[in-house]
Amino acid sequence: MKMKIKLILPLLLLFSASLFAQGGKDKKEKWEQVKTLKVPFITNELKLTAEEAEKFWPVYNAFEEKEYDLRHNKMRKLMKKIDQAGIDKLSDKDALSYLNQMEDAEEELFNLRKKMVADLKAIIGPARMLMLKKAERDFNKKLLDKYKDKKG
Repeated sequence: MKMKIKLILPLLLLFSASLFAQGGKDKKEKWEQVKTLKVPFITNELKLTAEEAEKFWPVYNAFEEKEYDLRHNKMRKLMKKIDQAGIDKLSDKDALSYLNQMEDAEEELFNLRKKMVADLKAIIGPARMLMLKKAERDFNKKLLDKYKDKKG
């Protein structure tokens, strides 16, 4: 089983790069496709048992959805407002208001991550939480490298 996963993962990562090269797919569909690649990658890296995976993935997925919402709906909209207003034309009062909103969103994101770590630590333990950080970084790096290769 482990050997199959080790053979499948590189193929999945190659496939994932082609997802971004394809035109016409909406962001949600691409997000779902990347997610289908990420699940086996992280499951394999953390060596999750079926029982652990059953508990781990609902917590992790809920965190990712909330994080996505914060980053793309709150932060991105805020940055768009700032760009439209023109940073160089903002009064100090308006700039401070935007800055406070950004800090609030960043704090919300930080607290969300802290809760996710606490919840998952109870499921997989602290050592594998560190492995999760590394697995996320490795997955994102491989995905980005494949994307760059397709673009270049």
